[in-house]
Amino acid sequence: MSGKVNFDEMLDRFSDHWAPKVVGRLNDYEMKLVKLQGEFVWHTHDDTDEVFIVLDGELTIQLRDRDVVLGAHEMFTVPRGVEHCPKADQEVSALLIEPRGVINTGEAGGSLTAAYESLID
Repeated sequence: MSGKVNFDEMLDRFSDHWAPKVVGRLNDYEMKLVKLQGEFVWHTHDDTDEVFIVLDGELTIQLRDRDVVLGAHEMFTVPRGVEHCPKADQEVSALLIEPRGVINTGEAGGSLTAAYESLID
């Protein structure tokens, strides 16, 4: 798909949490919209950084040595290999940017591992 992508329209197409949806591609990277609520699983991505851009709400990214609190229109990059656990007391809409094929739970696996889903194919 080429052309304009409206985040609000794409977010209206799903309601599930912790299940990123591809809404764009740039070279070998994917842009994924996701709705977050509750606490995720502690995990790492050994081969890549992970960028969280909060569109709406407040997201806490728990790190082992500190918490990073993001509001709307703020972003944070979790460096590769750093264990983290996102958490949202209320629903958050966010954009993730990561290489194609990244699994949302990293090597942790479990019930929150999302199937690959694209809203643009």
